[in-house]
Amino acid sequence: MTSTPLRLLIADDHVVVRAGLRALLEGEPDLEVVAEAGSGEEAVRLAPEAAPDVVLMDLRFASADRSIDGVEAVRRLAAAAPGLPVVMLTSYSGRVDVVRALEAGARGYVLKAGPPQELFRAVRSAAAGGVGLAPEIVGELVGQVGLRTDLTQREVDVVRLMSEGHSNRSIAESLFLSEATIKTHLVRIYRKLGVDNRAAAVSEAARRGFLDLTP
Repeated sequence: MTSTPLRLLIADDHVVVRAGLRALLEGEPDLEVVAEAGSGEEAVRLAPEAAPDVVLMDLRFASADRSIDGVEAVRRLAAAAPGLPVVMLTSYSGRVDVVRALEAGARGYVLKAGPPQELFRAVRSAAAGGVGLAPEIVGELVGQVGLRTDLTQREVDVVRLMSEGHSNRSIAESLFLSEATIKTHLVRIYRKLGVDNRAAAVSEAARRGFLDLTP
């Protein structure tokens, strides 16, 4: 049985870049571009109607008449289309940009100069509820002096429930929190542990002694 392709919205102010991304993404049988936006505002406006599974968002829109950048667009999308995963696709890998995007709610961060497989992996991971980060981005985060790598007790609670197979909704109900808050915790957990999916987070948390998986 053929599965339904993941629906994507591309937001970038360069027509040629959007065309290249569309051709690249639609070369994958499980990916389909359903809408394009030339600005962050347009992406926010189109998302509810286009109903994509994932948005690919440029970090910085070059046109002078654009009033918001990709990070602000991510924040607005959280209100316009709650739960919609956004993957940042950009030329910038600085830690400040990465942290701003992830804290705004982005579920992935991929460099335009990176190999296509990193982009595909980030899109699929975000759609599945994970976080997709290019290797350079992980290194940028965990390699910084002063970046916290310890988990808070609440984050340990989230990882423990993940290890027991709970969904985000189930974790939220167990901890009396919203699903949006759980997703925020997951972004921080992945960032601190240098991983990009739930299984790896559980494994790394156990390896670092945050979690006891002994039967």
